[in-house]
Amino acid sequence: MTAALACLTLGATVAGCTHDATAKEPSASKEPSAQQMLDTANDAMKALSSVTIDGDTIVTGGEDFSTHVTTDLKRRCASKTTWATGPSLEQIRIGATYYVRRQGQDHWDKAPTSEAKQEDGLVQCTWEFASFGVAKKRKPTEVDGSPAIRLLVTDKADEGGTYTFYVATEGKPYILKVVYEGADYHSITRFSAFDEPQDVRPPAEADIVDASDVGG
Repeated sequence: MTAALACLTLGATVAGCTHDATAKEPSASKEPSAQQMLDTANDAMKALSSVTIDGDTIVTGGEDFSTHVTTDLKRRCASKTTWATGPSLEQIRIGATYYVRRQGQDHWDKAPTSEAKQEDGLVQCTWEFASFGVAKKRKPTEVDGSPAIRLLVTDKADEGGTYTFYVATEGKPYILKVVYEGADYHSITRFSAFDEPQDVRPPAEADIVDASDVGG
């Protein structure tokens, strides 16, 4: 997801508040703005030690695909991409080493990440949780039974595209889902298994072929 970092200046939320002793309701201005809620959610996601990310993408005039990624958001992750017509691509990345198994292969190719080509689609363990564009609050909802607030985000850098962030309103303010609607594609990205233990490890040695030993 392309993110244009916003340089937004947030005014004091208590500006204009009075000290009227007769007031019984808290000032509405004390409620966090949509931008503040998005910033807080991104900070919560950045602090995670692990997360699972599932995505479904519908490509206009192209081939739809789905992804499943388990990551520590640093240097260890595993992913599987499956295209609508059937092919799949599995990847494991541990530090500077990655393993790839394509549809029909009975083994994993191993190589340094420095040798990966752009067409390899090398999985990235990191994720850019950054606020961008202009955020507006929408009606509360639920994501898989969890209460959430919808934040609609538009960005001048992506004319015609809109993002809807679903942020948990109970417990930690994690991002539960992001829906993108644009001219070229639509996507739904779901986040789960926050800070849960991972089991990302290299394939069995017997199933690995070192690409550098066979000339790539």
